[in-house]
Amino acid sequence: MSGESISALPQTPSFRLDGRRALVTGAGRGIGLAMAAALAQAGAEVTLVARTAAEIEAGAAAIVAAGGKAQAAVLDVSDTAAVAAFFAARPAFHVLVNNAGTNRPMPLWQVSEADYDAVLDLNVKSAFFVAQAAVKAMLAEGIAGGSLIHIGSQMGHVGGPNRSLYCASKWAIEGLNKAFALDLAPHGIRSNTIAPTFIETPMTKPFFEDAAFRQSVLAKIKLGRLGTVEDLMGAVVFLASDASALITGTSLVVDGGWTAD
Repeated sequence: MSGESISALPQTPSFRLDGRRALVTGAGRGIGLAMAAALAQAGAEVTLVARTAAEIEAGAAAIVAAGGKAQAAVLDVSDTAAVAAFFAARPAFHVLVNNAGTNRPMPLWQVSEADYDAVLDLNVKSAFFVAQAAVKAMLAEGIAGGSLIHIGSQMGHVGGPNRSLYCASKWAIEGLNKAFALDLAPHGIRSNTIAPTFIETPMTKPFFEDAAFRQSVLAKIKLGRLGTVEDLMGAVVFLASDASALITGTSLVVDGGWTAD
């Protein structure tokens, strides 16, 4: 060894989000609430959005009680006029988590036009116009380093039985995301997706009481367990933070190995 010292080691970019404003849609429970909590724990001031007040108010209060900064705002993301008014009434956000979504699992031959509209309108149309409104505000205020994070699914990378509508919507999100990234790169704004496997939440738990369904899912998740909301919390902080500053137009697949086959 020469005995020469290294003058300066590289420093890991910060995962902290202090001073940044974050918006999470569909934030009343499950994945949305967990992501709001994660961003707040990293220092962001988080606005929790949903159609009804009770759950998001309780979630915001719990975040504040734990030492974070959070507020609740009632918004129907499917109402484009309400979305525009919402963003016009407050400062631009640095981080958007496009999480609101729905699913109507059934074989393709059972799908009605109403089913199609319900899933595609919320999962794609609403996500698009929420992102558009968030971006317009970022551009108008010169937000540097903005981050859009769209909650996709492993079903945006593969197919699944009884998932024609959901797959259509989540594959669409992956395509929108890549195009968003290209439009926004010159402005220093990034766009990425998080694509989870099946996550056990109060809403999904009844499905897993069907032993055959549960076993079919576990057979595909190579790490041998269902996902938890905690499995997604690090991913959202990473994509919101400077630690992912060169990552845009891609998908962070949190699927326990499902899509590795």
